Amino acid sequence: MYLLELYYKNAKKNHTGKFIVPEKKGSIKKWTLLPSDSCRKELLQLIALCVTGSRFLPHIPCALEKFCRDSKEKLKLEFILALHAETENSTSHQIGSGIQIFGNGTITHLKSNECHNLSTLIDIRKIKSSSRLNNYFFIGYGNDLTPHDNTDDFDFNNPFLRVNRFHSLFNKKSRITDPTAFLKILRHKGLKYKKFLPLHILKTICRLADEHLTIDCKNWMVRNCDIETEWSKLKKWQKNILMTAMDVCRHLLDAFPSSRNLFETPGLILMHRPDILSGRKKLRYFIGLMDSLLPMMQFIVTLSEKNRVLFPDKLIEKHLQLPEINLTSQKKKKINKIPPKSILLIDVDGKLPNLALMKLSRYYKEKGKKVILAHRDSCIKGADRVFASSIFNSPGSANHIMKLKKFYGKSLTLGGSGVNIRQRLSAEIENMPADYDLYPGLGDRAMGFITRGCPFNCAFCLVPEKEGKPHQVSDLNALLQGNRKKLILLDDNILSHEKADDFLEEMASGDVKVNFTQTLDLHLVNKEKIEILKRIQCSNLKFTRRNFHFSLNDNKRLDEVGENFRKFSFTYKDNPEFICMYGFNTTLAQDVERFRFLRSLKGAYVFVQQYQPVINGPQPRLEDFFDNNADKHIDELIKILFPQNMKSMEKYYDWVSKLYSLKFRKIHKGLVDTIFRYNHRHKKGEYIATLSGTRKLFN
Repeated sequence: MYLLELYYKNAKKNHTGKFIVPEKKGSIKKWTLLPSDSCRKELLQLIALCVTGSRFLPHIPCALEKFCRDSKEKLKLEFILALHAETENSTSHQIGSGIQIFGNGTITHLKSNECHNLSTLIDIRKIKSSSRLNNYFFIGYGNDLTPHDNTDDFDFNNPFLRVNRFHSLFNKKSRITDPTAFLKILRHKGLKYKKFLPLHILKTICRLADEHLTIDCKNWMVRNCDIETEWSKLKKWQKNILMTAMDVCRHLLDAFPSSRNLFETPGLILMHRPDILSGRKKLRYFIGLMDSLLPMMQFIVTLSEKNRVLFPDKLIEKHLQLPEINLTSQKKKKINKIPPKSILLIDVDGKLPNLALMKLSRYYKEKGKKVILAHRDSCIKGADRVFASSIFNSPGSANHIMKLKKFYGKSLTLGGSGVNIRQRLSAEIENMPADYDLYPGLGDRAMGFITRGCPFNCAFCLVPEKEGKPHQVSDLNALLQGNRKKLILLDDNILSHEKADDFLEEMASGDVKVNFTQTLDLHLVNKEKIEILKRIQCSNLKFTRRNFHFSLNDNKRLDEVGENFRKFSFTYKDNPEFICMYGFNTTLAQDVERFRFLRSLKGAYVFVQQYQPVINGPQPRLEDFFDNNADKHIDELIKILFPQNMKSMEKYYDWVSKLYSLKFRKIHKGLVDTIFRYNHRHKKGEYIATLSGTRKLFN
């Protein structure tokens, strides 16, 4: 992100005016130098207000109303930003936005018709106010910086971490990164564990410290070095420059933990009087180091007139290329009308291609109709008939269905397990082959049922009521139309059918790759079935690797499951996965026992799914989920580590964490730390502040 233009009205010191970064042949100056008076400091602060996001503005360490010249009037800010796809994940390369701050501190966003200084060709929108640290990346520094001293938080416990990046621009008592603590982290992760980014940052800091500050950092790269002693040897001006550079590195690492080109990240850095921080004679070293460290960053800097002449001439001429701007580009419009007499099929909530819709498509195409597929709650005019299929009985699906009913009225035909488990396609349509052209993403994969039904009557499952006892509905040849060799098999419990061995043998002999989406029942395997299954190319959904799918929804008959599992003699290449339902009728203690058992099985890992009640099905029974040893069970839970797919377990951790917070009105710190150990770390502080997301974030 780069700042291109700022327009302000009723600012305390700057009154009404504008700040425009000169543009030349699709580029802007890397370094914009401003005088050091109080008006220019306020200008830096106004820029910070613009790109902070309204959600975080109340947490700036000063009163917002102080920026209003006339307390009876609002401070109005309009601005234009250049966005980079690699940081903002936006298709727009240039956006405009605006906010207004009232005399009482209230903040509102400007609508597009209220932004009088911005071109109508600009995409005007509200900038994102999420807790993500990579959006609208900028940092701000005042002229008096004090680092933390063993008080810094590197664990993302602060819900307003975005604001910390420029606190010192508003309050000189604010602190920046603890340099020695940060160096210890870099050395621990980089030197000991050879983590790429920490090691890369450490090497870069050492190299630039040597080049620009004449600091010998060889010892910093030695594992047994006492970094605090090494830091204490530095002169004050060297510390001031380095701690600023390391603060930038810390925030870059927090925001872009997976980047391979961290220091080439585009962004904005505001600096008020860096000449005071470094001292007049050392200013060129400070600027030179920051320029080398951050080749893609835009800098807006205030300097005294006296010290401005010391700024390196070659840096003043540096430019940054702007993202290509296409003011004539149009957003992709949604389809809102289709040709008359068309058949509209709506896949409301499917995770997989909808087989019923594929059969309907085949039926109507053979009658010469044009068939169009839409998703969720698409409201499209012109259809002759509309068929919508909903698989899940969930609040989200119910909302989609309500909207569809309101729009289509009597022309809508609803079906699917999420609507009516007894409703079926007509026999004529049911027996038709699927239209694979409806879902081109399937590619060379076939999909369908050989059998339907299940002999068991699990309370949480709709299959016995909907499909009845196991019975054959098709055969392998019928499903593999067009010489397909990959099959997504939807059978509810194929191993329970009396001809299961024959079906499996046909798959094995035909060299067919099969994804058993509804899992294999380990209670029903025997020596013969195991031998055939091992010959089948059991695969994941994308058919990119070997995968065996089983299920374990409670902790009953674990000995039998373990015994049959071990008969397969799986290796790590087989990737045996267990689908584990949670949130129905098991307790935390039982869940922990189940996961502990699965971890004991060689190569096994889990994929967790929360129980969703079927229509008229039983509600979750969770009143006894926690017992008197809840903390002990959670402590054991977070120590159970599977060889892969732990990201799925994070869903279960989060669910338990929310229940725990609702029950005990506190968080379990170890559980929260585990949830955010590897993913979404920027959300941790907000998660803690909202008690695991069970209450609103208070200002």
